[in-house]
Amino acid sequence: MRWLRRLSVRARITIGSVLVGAVVLTLIALVLHVEVRQATLETDRSLAAGDAAPFVSDLRQNPDEQPDRPAEGVLVGIRSSTGAWIVDTLPEDLRRALPDGVPTATTTLRLGDGHRQATVVGTPVENDDGRFVVWAAHDGRAGHETVERVDRSLVVGTLLALVASGLAAWSLSTVALRPVTRMRRTAEALSGGEATGHLPVGPSEDELADLARTLNAFIDRQRENAARERRMVSDASHELRTPLAALTARLELAHRSSGDAVALERELAAAESDAARLTALAETMLELSRLDETQPTPSTPAAALVTELMGSVDRARALGGTGGVDFTVDVPDGDERYAVTPAAFGRIVDNLVANSIAAGAPAVEVRIELAQRADRALDLVVRDDGPGVPEDFLPHAFDRFTRADDARRAVLGGSGLGLALVRGIAERAGGDATLANAPEGGAVAVVRLPAR
Repeated sequence: MRWLRRLSVRARITIGSVLVGAVVLTLIALVLHVEVRQATLETDRSLAAGDAAPFVSDLRQNPDEQPDRPAEGVLVGIRSSTGAWIVDTLPEDLRRALPDGVPTATTTLRLGDGHRQATVVGTPVENDDGRFVVWAAHDGRAGHETVERVDRSLVVGTLLALVASGLAAWSLSTVALRPVTRMRRTAEALSGGEATGHLPVGPSEDELADLARTLNAFIDRQRENAARERRMVSDASHELRTPLAALTARLELAHRSSGDAVALERELAAAESDAARLTALAETMLELSRLDETQPTPSTPAAALVTELMGSVDRARALGGTGGVDFTVDVPDGDERYAVTPAAFGRIVDNLVANSIAAGAPAVEVRIELAQRADRALDLVVRDDGPGVPEDFLPHAFDRFTRADDARRAVLGGSGLGLALVRGIAERAGGDATLANAPEGGAVAVVRLPAR
């Protein structure tokens, strides 16, 4: 069957249609042959029985009289129980083929060789003179020729029907697969960069149209992913260029200050800071890339997330640079589980707090609230009393490599990936993240995680 796999779909459809048609038409032809042959035999039997009927009646009603001689062309023979033929117009070869004795009931024989086809009916008759058998024969050559003509017609008709079926299957499959050919050509052009757009969707609402729509959606996702990757590579290159240039400059200054211990230490400390910024940027980009990978869904109890929140608060307080970091926790069901790991939840809190510190005043107050809602979802709210976020920045706040204030963020070492990582982790857990300005001032970030 390996050769069959090498054939085109159109050829396989045509071959399959012809094979199925051959089986069906052959069965129909066999049934018709049997029916016609049976009908021919029944007709011959009825004619032979009709020829014998007058003689059967004459023997029963007039046993003392000699039966009349059959008309010309009527093949009848009357044989007594002794084997003597009272009336005999049967051909000699046919007479020799008849069975001996007297049958107990009407018997129909189909006799035939290469020269003669005949149906013979033998009817037993008993009267006062003894027992007799009336044999009547009907020439079956006409019926045999009829069956042969029907068989020839069936063979020719079957072959013509198979040819017509093959041509119809080839034509219909060609028409049906024409949209596939167009889609293949368009796909080749798209893959070679020779065309833009989508695969053609036919006017019919059929499976091929559904396939084209699915492939077009796949193409859109691939284009979006490719554009996002190009944008991320471009943005990452831009982000890496600045700290790398600064690190290179620091190292050059360190070489020049090799004789000045104080200046050398200062330049090395600055170089370490730039290296740390590069490391943080690389780690954040790695975490963002892992969000697109298929991983087992975690299941973390709320109590573990509360513990991680307290660790994040301790880290923020240890770093300083704020007027204070306060938090409140309202999680009555610590056993409720959420699709986020403690480490990822800690990254959410760390990034939101760092974002509040970076965007706020030097003595900004940061307040963290963690609460379970009535629908068991977990809400993390981080608010500050700083100047807030520019309104034109809010729609793009969670895009990668975006900053509300490029100059201030550059000084603070921000890469524009923190909020993108926050939203990515939240959406991976089935939730979402939002950022807005509070009416009383300051920024408010909300992360909502649904319960598993």
